[in-house]
Amino acid sequence: MKKIVLLTLLISAISFAQKPIFTTAKVKAATVYFNAAELSQTTTLMLPKGTSEIVIKNIADNLNENTIQIAAPATVTVLSSEFSDNYIAEYQIDENNPAIKRVRDSLEIIKKQLKKVQIDEVSCSKTIELLDKNQLIAGANTGLNVVELMKLAEYYRTKRTELNNSFNAFQEKEEKLKTTLNNLTNQLEVNTQKQEKASKGKLILQVMNEVAGSVTFDINYITNTASWIPFYDLRAESIKEPINMMYKAQVSQRTGVDWNKVKLTLSSGNPNQNNQAPNLNSWFLRYQPTYEQPAVMYKRKDKELNDVVITAQSIKRPKKSMGYAVSSINAVDIENQLNVSFDIPIPYDIASNGKAHSVSLKEIKLPATFNYFAAPRADKDVFLMAKINDYSKYNLLQGEANIIFEGLYVGKTMINPNQTADTLSLSMGRDKKISIQREKIADKSGTKFLSSFKEQTFTFDITVRNNKKEAVQILLNDQIPLSTDKEITITVIEDSKAKTNTDTGILTWELNLSPNESKKLRLSYKVKYPKDKIIENL
Repeated sequence: MKKIVLLTLLISAISFAQKPIFTTAKVKAATVYFNAAELSQTTTLMLPKGTSEIVIKNIADNLNENTIQIAAPATVTVLSSEFSDNYIAEYQIDENNPAIKRVRDSLEIIKKQLKKVQIDEVSCSKTIELLDKNQLIAGANTGLNVVELMKLAEYYRTKRTELNNSFNAFQEKEEKLKTTLNNLTNQLEVNTQKQEKASKGKLILQVMNEVAGSVTFDINYITNTASWIPFYDLRAESIKEPINMMYKAQVSQRTGVDWNKVKLTLSSGNPNQNNQAPNLNSWFLRYQPTYEQPAVMYKRKDKELNDVVITAQSIKRPKKSMGYAVSSINAVDIENQLNVSFDIPIPYDIASNGKAHSVSLKEIKLPATFNYFAAPRADKDVFLMAKINDYSKYNLLQGEANIIFEGLYVGKTMINPNQTADTLSLSMGRDKKISIQREKIADKSGTKFLSSFKEQTFTFDITVRNNKKEAVQILLNDQIPLSTDKEITITVIEDSKAKTNTDTGILTWELNLSPNESKKLRLSYKVKYPKDKIIENL
Protein backbone atom coordinates (compact mmCIF):
# COMPACT_ATOMS: atom_id res chain seq x y z
CA MET A 1 0.00 0.00 0.00
CA LYS A 2 2.87 2.37 0.86
CA LYS A 3 4.50 1.61 -2.48
CA ILE A 4 1.30 2.53 -4.35
CA VAL A 5 1.01 5.84 -2.46
CA LEU A 6 4.67 6.68 -3.11
CA LEU A 7 4.29 5.78 -6.78
CA THR A 8 1.21 8.01 -7.07
CA LEU A 9 3.04 10.93 -5.46
CA LEU A 10 6.03 10.37 -7.72
CA ILE A 11 3.85 10.35 -10.86
CA SER A 12 2.11 13.53 -9.64
CA ALA A 13 5.44 15.25 -9.00
CA ILE A 14 6.73 14.21 -12.41
CA SER A 15 3.57 15.48 -14.11
CA PHE A 16 3.93 18.92 -12.51
CA ALA A 17 7.66 18.91 -13.27
CA GLN A 18 7.01 18.39 -16.98
CA LYS A 19 8.40 20.94 -19.38
CA PRO A 20 5.86 23.71 -20.17
CA ILE A 21 3.98 23.59 -23.46
CA PHE A 22 4.52 26.79 -25.43
CA THR A 23 2.03 28.28 -27.83
CA THR A 24 1.49 31.65 -29.49
CA ALA A 25 -1.81 33.51 -29.37
CA LYS A 26 -3.03 35.41 -32.43
CA VAL A 27 -5.01 38.64 -32.17
CA LYS A 28 -8.28 38.18 -34.06
CA ALA A 29 -10.27 41.23 -32.88
CA ALA A 30 -9.73 44.49 -30.99
CA THR A 31 -12.30 46.83 -29.50
CA VAL A 32 -10.55 50.15 -28.96
CA TYR A 33 -11.85 52.72 -26.47
CA PHE A 34 -10.66 56.30 -26.00
CA ASN A 35 -8.03 55.14 -23.46
CA ALA A 36 -8.01 51.34 -23.53
CA ALA A 37 -8.62 48.29 -25.72
CA GLU A 38 -10.17 44.87 -25.32
CA LEU A 39 -8.16 42.25 -27.21
CA SER A 40 -9.57 38.91 -28.36
CA GLN A 41 -6.93 36.28 -29.06
CA THR A 42 -6.97 32.59 -29.90
CA THR A 43 -4.49 29.72 -29.89
CA THR A 44 -4.68 26.01 -30.74
CA LEU A 45 -2.27 23.34 -29.46
CA MET A 46 -1.95 19.63 -28.83
CA LEU A 47 -2.50 18.70 -25.18
CA PRO A 48 -1.83 15.35 -23.53
CA LYS A 49 -4.26 13.83 -21.10
CA GLY A 50 -3.79 14.95 -17.51
CA THR A 51 -2.25 18.07 -15.99
CA SER A 52 -0.14 20.43 -18.09
CA GLU A 53 1.44 23.85 -17.81
CA ILE A 54 0.83 26.05 -20.85
CA VAL A 55 2.76 29.22 -21.62
CA ILE A 56 0.82 31.43 -24.05
CA LYS A 57 3.06 33.96 -25.77
CA ASN A 58 2.25 37.14 -27.71
CA ILE A 59 0.16 38.63 -24.89
CA ALA A 60 0.07 42.41 -24.31
CA ASP A 61 2.90 43.71 -22.12
CA ASN A 62 0.51 45.53 -19.79
CA LEU A 63 -2.99 44.36 -19.06
CA ASN A 64 -5.62 44.44 -16.35
CA GLU A 65 -5.34 40.98 -14.81
CA ASN A 66 -8.85 41.26 -13.36
CA THR A 67 -10.27 41.35 -16.88
CA ILE A 68 -8.64 38.15 -18.18
CA GLN A 69 -11.21 35.68 -19.52
CA ILE A 70 -10.22 32.26 -20.87
CA ALA A 71 -12.66 30.04 -22.77
CA ALA A 72 -11.78 26.35 -23.27
CA PRO A 73 -13.65 23.19 -24.36
CA ALA A 74 -15.74 21.34 -21.79
CA THR A 75 -13.08 18.61 -21.54
CA VAL A 76 -10.46 21.09 -20.30
CA THR A 77 -10.46 22.64 -16.84
CA VAL A 78 -8.33 25.74 -16.27
CA LEU A 79 -6.93 25.27 -12.76
CA SER A 80 -5.11 28.61 -12.57
CA SER A 81 -3.89 31.48 -14.72
CA GLU A 82 -1.06 33.92 -14.15
CA PHE A 83 0.25 36.85 -16.19
CA SER A 84 4.00 37.47 -16.42
CA ASP A 85 6.22 39.82 -18.40
CA ASN A 86 9.43 38.23 -17.10
CA TYR A 87 9.10 34.49 -17.66
CA ILE A 88 12.23 32.28 -17.30
CA ALA A 89 14.43 33.08 -20.31
CA GLU A 90 15.45 29.53 -21.30
CA TYR A 91 11.81 28.48 -21.48
CA GLN A 92 10.96 31.29 -23.86
CA ILE A 93 12.80 29.83 -26.88
CA ASP A 94 11.05 27.28 -29.04
CA GLU A 95 13.56 24.47 -29.48
CA ASN A 96 11.69 23.20 -32.54
CA ASN A 97 12.28 26.43 -34.46
CA PRO A 98 14.53 25.38 -37.42
CA ALA A 99 16.46 28.66 -37.55
CA ILE A 100 17.27 28.56 -33.84
CA LYS A 101 18.17 24.83 -33.97
CA ARG A 102 20.63 25.40 -36.87
CA VAL A 103 22.39 28.20 -35.01
CA ARG A 104 22.57 26.21 -31.79
CA ASP A 105 24.11 23.19 -33.60
CA SER A 106 26.70 25.43 -35.29
CA LEU A 107 27.55 27.00 -31.94
CA GLU A 108 28.28 23.59 -30.42
CA ILE A 109 30.60 22.65 -33.32
CA ILE A 110 32.52 25.94 -33.15
CA LYS A 111 32.89 25.67 -29.38
CA LYS A 112 34.46 22.20 -29.74
CA GLN A 113 36.87 23.41 -32.46
CA LEU A 114 37.83 26.43 -30.37
CA LYS A 115 38.55 24.24 -27.37
CA LYS A 116 40.81 21.94 -29.46
CA VAL A 117 42.76 24.92 -30.89
CA GLN A 118 43.26 26.36 -27.41
CA ILE A 119 44.66 22.98 -26.26
CA ASP A 120 47.08 22.91 -29.22
CA GLU A 121 48.19 26.46 -28.35
CA VAL A 122 49.00 25.45 -24.78
CA SER A 123 50.93 22.34 -25.94
CA CYS A 124 52.96 24.38 -28.41
CA SER A 125 53.70 27.03 -25.80
CA LYS A 126 54.88 24.45 -23.26
CA THR A 127 57.13 22.78 -25.87
CA ILE A 128 58.78 26.11 -26.68
CA GLU A 129 59.29 26.71 -22.97
CA LEU A 130 60.88 23.26 -22.56
CA LEU A 131 63.13 23.80 -25.58
CA ASP A 132 64.37 27.11 -24.22
CA LYS A 133 65.26 25.49 -20.89
CA ASN A 134 67.18 22.67 -22.65
CA GLN A 135 69.13 25.32 -24.56
CA LEU A 136 70.34 26.81 -21.29
CA ILE A 137 71.33 23.39 -19.99
CA ALA A 138 73.23 22.58 -23.21
CA GLY A 139 74.99 25.92 -23.18
CA ALA A 140 76.22 25.31 -19.65
CA ASN A 141 77.69 21.92 -20.65
CA THR A 142 81.24 22.69 -21.74
CA GLY A 143 81.88 19.05 -22.79
CA LEU A 144 80.35 19.64 -26.25
CA ASN A 145 82.75 20.09 -29.16
CA VAL A 146 82.20 22.60 -31.95
CA VAL A 147 80.52 20.15 -34.36
CA GLU A 148 78.07 18.94 -31.76
CA LEU A 149 77.33 22.52 -30.65
CA MET A 150 76.61 23.55 -34.27
CA LYS A 151 74.23 20.62 -34.71
CA LEU A 152 72.45 21.57 -31.48
CA ALA A 153 72.11 25.18 -32.59
CA GLU A 154 70.72 24.13 -35.98
CA TYR A 155 68.18 21.81 -34.34
CA TYR A 156 67.14 24.53 -31.91
CA ARG A 157 66.73 27.09 -34.69
CA THR A 158 64.65 24.76 -36.89
CA LYS A 159 62.49 23.45 -34.07
CA ARG A 160 61.98 26.90 -32.52
CA THR A 161 60.88 28.33 -35.90
CA GLU A 162 58.53 25.41 -36.48
CA LEU A 163 56.95 25.78 -33.03
CA ASN A 164 56.57 29.57 -33.39
CA ASN A 165 54.87 29.20 -36.75
CA SER A 166 52.51 26.57 -35.33
CA PHE A 167 51.70 28.79 -32.33
CA ASN A 168 50.94 31.77 -34.56
CA ALA A 169 48.72 29.62 -36.78
CA PHE A 170 46.82 28.37 -33.73
CA GLN A 171 46.30 31.96 -32.54
CA GLU A 172 44.97 33.07 -35.92
CA LYS A 173 42.60 30.11 -36.00
CA GLU A 174 41.45 30.91 -32.47
CA GLU A 175 40.64 34.51 -33.45
CA LYS A 176 38.65 33.36 -36.46
CA LEU A 177 36.72 30.83 -34.37
CA LYS A 178 35.96 33.48 -31.76
CA THR A 179 34.65 35.82 -34.46
CA THR A 180 32.47 33.04 -35.86
CA LEU A 181 31.27 32.20 -32.36
CA ASN A 182 30.38 35.82 -31.69
CA ASN A 183 28.49 36.09 -34.99
CA LEU A 184 26.53 32.92 -34.25
CA THR A 185 25.69 34.18 -30.76
CA ASN A 186 24.36 37.44 -32.23
CA GLN A 187 22.42 35.46 -34.82
CA LEU A 188 20.86 33.38 -32.06
CA GLU A 189 19.81 36.55 -30.23
CA VAL A 190 18.28 37.97 -33.41
CA ASN A 191 16.34 34.76 -34.11
CA THR A 192 15.18 34.66 -30.51
CA GLN A 193 14.05 38.28 -30.68
CA LYS A 194 12.18 37.52 -33.91
CA GLN A 195 10.42 34.69 -32.17
CA GLU A 196 9.68 36.78 -29.08
CA LYS A 197 9.40 40.27 -30.64
CA ALA A 198 5.62 40.36 -30.37
CA SER A 199 5.64 41.03 -26.64
CA LYS A 200 7.12 40.17 -23.29
CA GLY A 201 3.70 39.34 -21.88
CA LYS A 202 2.76 35.72 -21.29
CA LEU A 203 -0.09 33.81 -19.72
CA ILE A 204 0.87 30.75 -17.69
CA LEU A 205 -2.00 28.29 -17.37
CA GLN A 206 -2.30 25.14 -15.28
CA VAL A 207 -4.91 22.96 -16.98
CA MET A 208 -6.45 19.51 -16.57
CA ASN A 209 -7.33 17.75 -19.82
CA GLU A 210 -9.65 14.74 -19.91
CA VAL A 211 -8.93 13.67 -23.50
CA ALA A 212 -5.62 14.06 -25.37
CA GLY A 213 -5.84 16.02 -28.61
CA SER A 214 -6.10 19.44 -30.18
CA VAL A 215 -7.47 22.17 -27.89
CA THR A 216 -8.40 25.79 -28.71
CA PHE A 217 -8.27 28.56 -26.10
CA ASP A 218 -10.03 31.91 -26.58
CA ILE A 219 -8.54 34.75 -24.51
CA ASN A 220 -10.01 38.18 -23.77
CA TYR A 221 -8.57 40.99 -21.64
CA ILE A 222 -8.34 44.79 -21.40
CA THR A 223 -5.12 46.74 -21.81
CA ASN A 224 -4.67 50.48 -21.23
CA THR A 225 -1.93 50.92 -23.86
CA ALA A 226 -4.21 51.65 -26.82
CA SER A 227 -6.46 54.57 -27.74
CA TRP A 228 -8.32 56.35 -30.52
CA ILE A 229 -9.56 59.87 -31.16
CA PRO A 230 -12.10 61.02 -33.75
CA PHE A 231 -11.19 63.66 -36.32
CA TYR A 232 -12.82 65.00 -39.44
CA ASP A 233 -12.21 66.49 -42.87
CA LEU A 234 -14.77 69.14 -43.76
CA ARG A 235 -14.91 69.96 -47.47
CA ALA A 236 -17.17 72.68 -48.86
CA GLU A 237 -17.09 73.84 -52.45
CA SER A 238 -19.41 76.80 -51.84
CA ILE A 239 -21.96 78.12 -49.36
CA LYS A 240 -24.74 76.82 -51.62
CA GLU A 241 -23.72 73.15 -51.41
CA PRO A 242 -23.73 70.56 -48.58
CA ILE A 243 -20.58 69.91 -46.57
CA ASN A 244 -18.74 66.67 -47.37
CA MET A 245 -17.61 65.30 -44.03
CA MET A 246 -15.07 62.49 -43.88
CA TYR A 247 -15.45 60.86 -40.47
CA LYS A 248 -12.10 59.37 -39.41
CA ALA A 249 -10.26 57.97 -36.42
CA GLN A 250 -6.65 58.03 -35.30
CA VAL A 251 -5.81 54.70 -33.66
CA SER A 252 -2.56 54.04 -31.82
CA GLN A 253 -1.32 51.25 -29.59
CA ARG A 254 1.74 50.20 -27.58
CA THR A 255 0.54 46.82 -26.37
CA GLY A 256 3.71 45.04 -27.52
CA VAL A 257 1.57 42.95 -29.90
CA ASP A 258 1.29 43.84 -33.57
CA TRP A 259 -2.31 43.69 -34.78
CA ASN A 260 -2.28 41.95 -38.15
CA LYS A 261 -5.52 41.66 -40.10
CA VAL A 262 -7.67 42.18 -37.02
CA LYS A 263 -11.38 42.94 -36.88
CA LEU A 264 -11.44 46.47 -35.50
CA THR A 265 -14.22 48.08 -33.47
CA LEU A 266 -14.01 51.63 -32.13
CA SER A 267 -16.11 52.56 -29.10
CA SER A 268 -16.83 55.83 -27.33
CA GLY A 269 -17.11 53.98 -24.01
CA ASN A 270 -14.63 53.98 -21.15
CA PRO A 271 -14.08 50.62 -19.42
CA ASN A 272 -11.94 52.24 -16.71
CA GLN A 273 -14.43 54.83 -15.47
CA ASN A 274 -16.17 54.62 -12.11
CA ASN A 275 -19.71 53.36 -12.72
CA GLN A 276 -20.97 53.82 -9.18
CA ALA A 277 -24.01 56.15 -9.12
CA PRO A 278 -23.50 59.15 -6.78
CA ASN A 279 -25.34 59.76 -3.50
CA LEU A 280 -26.46 63.19 -2.29
CA ASN A 281 -25.97 64.00 1.37
CA SER A 282 -27.77 66.64 3.40
CA TRP A 283 -26.86 70.21 2.39
CA PHE A 284 -26.55 72.59 5.31
CA LEU A 285 -26.16 76.35 4.78
CA ARG A 286 -23.81 78.36 6.96
CA TYR A 287 -22.52 81.91 7.08
CA GLN A 288 -19.21 82.76 5.52
CA PRO A 289 -16.69 84.53 7.81
CA THR A 290 -16.78 88.29 7.27
CA TYR A 291 -13.81 89.70 5.36
CA GLU A 292 -13.29 91.94 2.36
CA GLN A 293 -13.09 90.04 -0.91
CA PRO A 294 -10.75 91.40 -3.57
CA ALA A 295 -12.30 92.17 -6.90
CA VAL A 296 -11.67 89.65 -9.69
CA MET A 297 -10.26 90.80 -13.00
CA TYR A 298 -12.38 89.95 -16.00
CA LYS A 299 -10.35 88.17 -18.63
CA ARG A 300 -11.69 88.00 -22.15
CA LYS A 301 -11.06 84.74 -23.94
CA ASP A 302 -10.25 84.74 -27.61
CA LYS A 303 -13.07 83.48 -29.80
CA GLU A 304 -15.50 83.64 -26.90
CA LEU A 305 -17.82 86.39 -25.76
CA ASN A 306 -18.52 86.28 -22.03
CA ASP A 307 -21.28 87.85 -19.99
CA VAL A 308 -20.11 90.11 -17.18
CA VAL A 309 -21.94 90.59 -13.91
CA ILE A 310 -20.56 93.52 -11.90
CA THR A 311 -20.84 94.04 -8.16
CA ALA A 312 -19.15 96.60 -5.96
CA GLN A 313 -16.59 94.28 -4.35
CA SER A 314 -16.76 91.10 -6.39
CA ILE A 315 -17.49 90.06 -9.94
CA LYS A 316 -19.72 87.20 -10.93
CA ARG A 317 -19.04 85.83 -14.42
CA PRO A 318 -21.46 83.25 -15.77
CA LYS A 319 -20.02 81.98 -19.04
CA LYS A 320 -22.02 81.47 -22.18
CA SER A 321 -20.63 80.30 -25.49
CA MET A 322 -21.51 82.45 -28.46
CA GLY A 323 -21.26 79.71 -31.04
CA TYR A 324 -17.52 79.38 -31.58
CA ALA A 325 -17.53 75.78 -30.34
CA VAL A 326 -18.04 73.95 -33.61
CA SER A 327 -19.62 71.25 -34.20
CA SER A 328 -14.21 55.57 -48.79
CA ILE A 329 -15.07 53.06 -46.18
CA ASN A 330 -18.30 53.15 -44.34
CA ALA A 331 -18.14 51.64 -40.87
CA VAL A 332 -21.32 50.32 -39.29
CA ASP A 333 -22.07 52.69 -36.42
CA ILE A 334 -24.13 51.16 -33.63
CA GLU A 335 -25.77 53.42 -31.08
CA ASN A 336 -25.86 51.46 -27.82
CA GLN A 337 -27.63 52.42 -24.65
CA LEU A 338 -24.52 54.06 -23.15
CA ASN A 339 -22.12 54.68 -26.06
CA VAL A 340 -21.52 54.61 -29.80
CA SER A 341 -19.38 52.01 -31.54
CA PHE A 342 -18.11 51.64 -35.10
CA ASP A 343 -17.55 48.20 -36.65
CA ILE A 344 -14.88 48.49 -39.36
CA PRO A 345 -15.84 46.22 -42.30
CA ILE A 346 -12.28 45.37 -43.41
CA PRO A 347 -9.39 43.99 -41.32
CA TYR A 348 -6.64 46.40 -40.30
CA ASP A 349 -2.92 46.17 -39.56
CA ILE A 350 -1.82 48.38 -36.64
CA ALA A 351 1.76 48.04 -35.43
CA SER A 352 2.68 48.36 -31.78
CA ASN A 353 4.74 51.51 -32.22
CA GLY A 354 2.53 54.21 -30.74
CA LYS A 355 2.13 55.95 -34.11
CA ALA A 356 -1.32 57.19 -35.11
CA HIS A 357 -2.95 55.08 -37.82
CA SER A 358 -5.71 56.76 -39.80
CA VAL A 359 -8.88 54.69 -40.07
CA SER A 360 -11.75 55.84 -42.30
CA LEU A 361 -15.16 55.41 -40.72
CA LYS A 362 -17.69 56.92 -43.12
CA GLU A 363 -18.45 59.82 -45.42
CA ILE A 364 -21.41 62.05 -44.67
CA LYS A 365 -23.12 64.78 -46.69
CA LEU A 366 -24.21 67.44 -44.21
CA PRO A 367 -26.99 69.78 -45.36
CA ALA A 368 -25.91 73.14 -43.97
CA THR A 369 -27.11 76.71 -43.75
CA PHE A 370 -24.27 79.23 -44.02
CA ASN A 371 -24.02 82.68 -42.50
CA TYR A 372 -21.35 84.91 -41.03
CA PHE A 373 -20.68 85.66 -37.38
CA ALA A 374 -18.65 88.39 -35.72
CA ALA A 375 -18.00 89.43 -32.14
CA PRO A 376 -15.52 92.30 -32.52
CA ARG A 377 -15.22 92.81 -28.77
CA ALA A 378 -13.50 89.41 -28.62
CA ASP A 379 -12.05 88.93 -32.13
CA LYS A 380 -11.57 91.40 -35.01
CA ASP A 381 -12.32 88.85 -37.77
CA VAL A 382 -15.56 87.65 -39.34
CA PHE A 383 -16.21 83.90 -39.28
CA LEU A 384 -18.12 81.77 -41.77
CA MET A 385 -20.49 79.54 -39.81
CA ALA A 386 -22.29 76.41 -41.00
CA LYS A 387 -25.40 75.40 -39.06
CA ILE A 388 -26.39 71.71 -39.05
CA ASN A 389 -29.91 70.68 -38.01
CA ASP A 390 -30.74 67.25 -36.56
CA TYR A 391 -27.03 66.50 -36.08
CA SER A 392 -27.59 63.78 -33.46
CA LYS A 393 -28.45 61.19 -36.15
CA TYR A 394 -24.84 61.25 -37.41
CA ASN A 395 -23.36 59.96 -34.11
CA LEU A 396 -20.68 62.64 -34.10
CA LEU A 397 -18.08 62.74 -31.33
CA GLN A 398 -16.04 65.65 -30.09
CA GLY A 399 -12.89 66.09 -32.12
CA GLU A 400 -10.70 68.23 -34.32
CA ALA A 401 -11.53 68.90 -37.97
CA ASN A 402 -9.57 70.05 -41.01
CA ILE A 403 -11.38 72.66 -43.09
CA ILE A 404 -11.03 72.60 -46.87
CA PHE A 405 -13.08 75.38 -48.45
CA GLU A 406 -13.26 75.90 -52.22
CA GLY A 407 -10.39 73.42 -52.62
CA LEU A 408 -8.03 75.23 -50.24
CA TYR A 409 -6.99 74.22 -46.74
CA VAL A 410 -7.99 77.07 -44.44
CA GLY A 411 -7.20 75.67 -40.98
CA LYS A 412 -8.66 73.62 -38.17
CA THR A 413 -11.81 73.82 -36.08
CA MET A 414 -13.49 71.80 -33.35
CA ILE A 415 -16.66 69.76 -33.54
CA ASN A 416 -18.49 69.57 -30.24
CA PRO A 417 -21.82 67.73 -30.42
CA ASN A 418 -22.06 67.58 -26.60
CA GLN A 419 -24.50 70.46 -26.31
CA THR A 420 -28.18 71.08 -25.72
CA ALA A 421 -28.82 73.35 -28.71
CA ASP A 422 -30.95 72.05 -31.59
CA THR A 423 -28.42 73.30 -34.15
CA LEU A 424 -24.75 72.40 -34.40
CA SER A 425 -22.58 75.36 -35.42
CA LEU A 426 -19.37 74.62 -37.31
CA SER A 427 -16.83 77.39 -37.68
CA MET A 428 -15.54 77.11 -41.25
CA GLY A 429 -12.83 79.74 -40.91
CA ARG A 430 -12.13 83.48 -41.09
CA ASP A 431 -13.30 85.44 -44.12
CA LYS A 432 -10.88 88.31 -44.76
CA LYS A 433 -13.14 89.68 -47.51
CA ILE A 434 -15.49 91.04 -44.85
CA SER A 435 -13.86 93.69 -42.68
CA ILE A 436 -15.06 94.84 -39.28
CA GLN A 437 -13.84 97.53 -36.93
CA ARG A 438 -14.87 98.45 -33.37
CA GLU A 439 -13.51 101.75 -32.10
CA LYS A 440 -14.19 103.80 -29.00
CA ILE A 441 -15.50 107.33 -29.63
CA ALA A 442 -13.49 109.59 -27.33
CA ASP A 443 -15.75 112.65 -27.39
CA LYS A 444 -18.77 110.52 -26.55
CA SER A 445 -17.03 108.66 -23.71
CA GLY A 446 -15.86 109.96 -20.37
CA THR A 447 -16.29 110.11 -16.60
CA LYS A 448 -18.47 112.43 -14.52
CA PHE A 449 -18.67 112.86 -10.76
CA LEU A 450 -22.17 113.41 -9.39
CA SER A 451 -22.22 114.01 -5.64
CA SER A 452 -21.31 110.64 -4.14
CA PHE A 453 -21.49 108.74 -7.45
CA LYS A 454 -19.26 108.31 -10.43
CA GLU A 455 -20.74 107.97 -13.92
CA GLN A 456 -18.74 106.51 -16.79
CA THR A 457 -19.97 106.62 -20.37
CA PHE A 458 -18.74 104.28 -23.11
CA THR A 459 -19.50 104.76 -26.80
CA PHE A 460 -18.36 102.50 -29.63
CA ASP A 461 -18.86 102.61 -33.37
CA ILE A 462 -18.88 99.24 -35.15
CA THR A 463 -18.30 99.41 -38.91
CA VAL A 464 -18.84 96.38 -41.17
CA ARG A 465 -17.96 96.30 -44.89
CA ASN A 466 -18.70 93.56 -47.41
CA ASN A 467 -15.87 93.39 -49.96
CA LYS A 468 -17.26 90.26 -51.62
CA LYS A 469 -19.01 90.05 -54.98
CA GLU A 470 -22.15 88.57 -53.46
CA ALA A 471 -24.51 89.64 -50.70
CA VAL A 472 -23.90 88.23 -47.21
CA GLN A 473 -25.83 87.80 -43.96
CA ILE A 474 -23.93 88.58 -40.77
CA LEU A 475 -24.90 87.87 -37.18
CA LEU A 476 -23.11 90.49 -35.11
CA ASN A 477 -22.76 90.26 -31.33
CA ASP A 478 -21.58 92.67 -28.67
CA GLN A 479 -22.38 93.02 -24.99
CA ILE A 480 -23.04 95.36 -22.11
CA PRO A 481 -22.07 94.68 -18.48
CA LEU A 482 -24.55 93.43 -15.90
CA SER A 483 -25.01 94.31 -12.26
CA THR A 484 -26.34 92.45 -9.25
CA ASP A 485 -25.70 95.34 -6.85
CA LYS A 486 -28.43 97.96 -6.41
CA GLU A 487 -25.76 100.68 -6.08
CA ILE A 488 -24.53 99.96 -9.61
CA THR A 489 -26.80 100.89 -12.51
CA ILE A 490 -26.23 100.34 -16.21
CA THR A 491 -28.15 102.42 -18.73
CA VAL A 492 -28.12 101.82 -22.48
CA ILE A 493 -28.01 105.15 -24.32
CA GLU A 494 -27.94 103.83 -27.88
CA ASP A 495 -27.93 100.30 -29.33
CA SER A 496 -28.82 100.78 -33.04
CA LYS A 497 -31.98 98.68 -32.65
CA ALA A 498 -30.15 95.59 -31.38
CA LYS A 499 -31.96 92.61 -29.90
CA THR A 500 -30.90 92.51 -26.26
CA ASN A 501 -30.91 89.51 -23.98
CA THR A 502 -31.46 91.10 -20.58
CA ASP A 503 -30.32 87.96 -18.75
CA THR A 504 -26.92 87.82 -20.44
CA GLY A 505 -26.32 91.36 -21.69
CA ILE A 506 -25.70 90.09 -25.23
CA LEU A 507 -26.72 92.40 -28.07
CA THR A 508 -27.44 90.91 -31.49
CA TRP A 509 -27.71 92.54 -34.91
CA GLU A 510 -28.74 90.67 -38.07
CA LEU A 511 -27.20 92.47 -41.03
CA ASN A 512 -27.75 91.99 -44.76
CA LEU A 513 -24.95 93.56 -46.77
CA SER A 514 -24.89 93.91 -50.53
CA PRO A 515 -21.56 93.72 -52.41
CA ASN A 516 -19.24 96.60 -51.41
CA GLU A 517 -21.80 97.88 -48.89
CA SER A 518 -20.83 99.24 -45.45
CA LYS A 519 -22.91 99.67 -42.31
CA LYS A 520 -22.16 101.50 -39.08
CA LEU A 521 -23.67 100.65 -35.71
CA ARG A 522 -23.34 102.61 -32.50
CA LEU A 523 -23.36 101.16 -29.01
CA SER A 524 -23.37 103.53 -26.04
CA TYR A 525 -24.02 102.88 -22.34
CA LYS A 526 -23.19 104.40 -19.00
CA VAL A 527 -22.34 102.84 -15.65
CA LYS A 528 -23.14 104.66 -12.42
CA TYR A 529 -21.68 103.52 -9.08
CA PRO A 530 -20.35 104.99 -5.76
CA LYS A 531 -17.26 107.08 -6.38
CA ASP A 532 -15.39 105.54 -3.44
CA LYS A 533 -15.60 102.14 -5.12
CA ILE A 534 -13.41 100.72 -7.87
CA ILE A 535 -14.58 98.36 -10.59
CA GLU A 536 -11.40 96.87 -11.92
CA ASN A 537 -12.74 95.21 -15.07
CA LEU A 538 -14.94 97.98 -16.42
